[in-house]
Amino acid sequence: MLVAVGGGGLIAGVAAWYRRRTRVVGVEPEASPTLFRALAAGRPVDAETGGIAADSLSPRRVGELVFPIAQAQVDRVVLVSDAAIVAAQRALWEVIRIVAEPGAAAPFAALISGAYVPAPGERIGVVVSGANTTAVEFADPVSGA
Repeated sequence: MLVAVGGGGLIAGVAAWYRRRTRVVGVEPEASPTLFRALAAGRPVDAETGGIAADSLSPRRVGELVFPIAQAQVDRVVLVSDAAIVAAQRALWEVIRIVAEPGAAAPFAALISGAYVPAPGERIGVVVSGANTTAVEFADPVSGA
C-alpha cells in the first residue's frame, strides 16, 4: 500500500489497520522528507520543507504521537521528485479522469517513476487522498511545460 506522508496521521492509521499484514510504504516529496528523516534519526526531527506538494505534505516535523506507530508498522519511505508528481497528476487525469492535488498524486508518482518497484506478482494499492486543488494545472514546475 503506497501512502503519502504529511504529518503522519494518514499513514499511521493505514499502517495500524494493516499491522504488517500488508506492506505499507510512505511516499514523500524529495523537498519535504519529514518521516524519511525521522525514521533515519529514530525520532521526529525538523526537516526541510517545500516543493509542489508543500500545501499538503510539508510539515516541519512528523507528529510525535504518530511517529511510534509509523516506526513500528511502516515498511519504508520513498522519495519522489516534483517532476514525478506532476507526471502522476497528468497520468491520473489523462487515463482515469481523476483530478488529484500534488500530495494525492505522490503515491502514484512513486510507482510510475520507479521510486517504488514492486516485487514480481506483488499487488499494489495506491491511496489517492486530498482536496487541495481548485483547478487542473499540469505545468511542470521545473520547465514550465
